[in-house]
Amino acid sequence: MFHPSKDIIGSKSNLLKGKRIVLCVCGSVSAIRAPDIARELMRHGAEVYPVMSKAASKIIHPYLLEWATGNQTIVKLTGRIEHVELCGLTENRVDLVLVCPATANTISKAAYGIDDTPVTTFISTALGSNIPVVFVPAMHESLYRNPFVAESIDRLRNNGIIFIGPKVYEGKAKIVDVEDVVEAVINFFTPKILINKRVIVTAGPTREYLDNVKYLSTPSSGKMGVEIAKECAASGASVTLVCGPINLHVPTSITVISVNSCIEMFKTVENSLRNSSYDYAFLAAAPVDFTFYKKYLGKIPSELEEITVKLIQNPKISAEIKKISPKTITVGFKAEYGVPLDELINRAYKRLTENNLDLIVANDVSRSDIAFGSDYNEVYIIDRSRNVIHIPKSSKREVARKIIEVAVGVKC
Repeated sequence: MFHPSKDIIGSKSNLLKGKRIVLCVCGSVSAIRAPDIARELMRHGAEVYPVMSKAASKIIHPYLLEWATGNQTIVKLTGRIEHVELCGLTENRVDLVLVCPATANTISKAAYGIDDTPVTTFISTALGSNIPVVFVPAMHESLYRNPFVAESIDRLRNNGIIFIGPKVYEGKAKIVDVEDVVEAVINFFTPKILINKRVIVTAGPTREYLDNVKYLSTPSSGKMGVEIAKECAASGASVTLVCGPINLHVPTSITVISVNSCIEMFKTVENSLRNSSYDYAFLAAAPVDFTFYKKYLGKIPSELEEITVKLIQNPKISAEIKKISPKTITVGFKAEYGVPLDELINRAYKRLTENNLDLIVANDVSRSDIAFGSDYNEVYIIDRSRNVIHIPKSSKREVARKIIEVAVGVKC
């Protein structure tokens, strides 16, 4: 029978569709985060099976994880041999075992094959079946610094076990944020199609200042560009993100260069391309097309009833990429507002040919469900031969993945 808690599966994306994950919860106070992590994994398409140690069940009740996942929480092994059913050498075995939170006790036991709780038995069985295991540590800093715990972590890492975090502060080695855990799991399953590639991405708005207080800008949040940067990094690339003012989480694996104005973004991209070789450029930023002819110092008095200003055109970043770096596969973006589909395609293709781009991505920002700031997008990818690929409304991370897949197929 379908459990009503499973109605959220795939509600945010299908990035983890078809993936089955065992969530092993240990006896750390961070166990209170496990339901949120389980639910977020489900929202991206995963099926989650909870397993708890006896110590963990003293912190949160097993019923809570059963409610969160829609699957019965395993707190002891029975005649069903649940560890073999899910993690053995069977056709229905899971794709990943996520130990979150992982205590010093469980980490040390796992490193030496000790199985005395349901959690450690699941870990040991998974390792014996070549099922990937990921640990998310959470403990006091003194435990984390214990040389024998450190030795156990190294022992596990040297055998291919992945560790996420911890964040060490306030005397504790704390569990990383829910977003970081989910991101790491998505990254693990991301196809590694950009290994040894270098990518530059632009994202967000720019600000063109009239004086030291007031500026002209666009409502871009930078989400599309950041998702492209994250997907490229997860695909194995070395990524540089040149972004205007944004308020988004960017993984530390991505090199971020922050700018304000369009000319700053232009010069940063230009210098990056002249100083390094990039395989791909994704120009997802929404810089302001115009800037003020004159910038006033200080603040223009608000008592003025009228002021006349002159705007001049900013340089087009997309127009210069191929001139600087002809071998860089370049993907431009063209946003339009409320135009018919054929006009959207025509204008985008015109920009592609004028700027010698390899691909261009067009979308209509008049729609509130896919406009600036939305977590979703619907786009059309146009190539040099005017072939059009439609990506229906999807999460921006899914859109990013499909754009990158098309770009990888381009022959420069």
